[in-house]
Amino acid sequence: MITKTLKHSAFILLLGLLTFEFTPSANARIPEGWRPGAKIKNYEVGIDTTITHSGKASGYITNKVPDPKGFGTLFQKIRSINYRGKRVRLTAYIKTKNVAKWASMWMRVDGLGNKQLSFDNMRNRPIKGTTDWTKYQIVLDVADESYNISFGLLLDGEGKIWGDDFQLEVVGRDVPSTAMITASRNLKQLPKEPVNTGFEK
Repeated sequence: MITKTLKHSAFILLLGLLTFEFTPSANARIPEGWRPGAKIKNYEVGIDTTITHSGKASGYITNKVPDPKGFGTLFQKIRSINYRGKRVRLTAYIKTKNVAKWASMWMRVDGLGNKQLSFDNMRNRPIKGTTDWTKYQIVLDVADESYNISFGLLLDGEGKIWGDDFQLEVVGRDVPSTAMITASRNLKQLPKEPVNTGFEK
């Protein structure tokens, strides 16, 4: 059973420390609360009880076939209602082994119709090769019109990635955003007034 530790303070609201603790069973492959995604037929996701950052288990992704096409993810999705209008920081400890292309953690804020409002998958700062447990972070703004927040691990290509001790917290605007896509950037692409209303152009 994954334990979720909820911490409160006057300044920050934490989603909690999401460790991959679980009760073993014959069908225990996917950590409770998490789900596989993307080209998952080419990847294996699950829980590892031998390699952990803390506690008794971690989550992992590894390729099932040589040179897999596309990427695999292990992620979860939550409602954004508690975070709307705020800036949030996702942190996690990540370890990798023989990552040939790249691996990362990622976070996405979606609006109506799963429209991406804010997104960062660390593509501009990927994790490659073999690395020991390292703390990474993503910082995004959660728009007022948002509905969901998704986050998790990603592996593109051969190798293995472990993740543990995920934490989501509200931070101040003084903490720089790492967003690769933002709601404000999307809005800048839209005109401020109706155009060509008579279809003459």
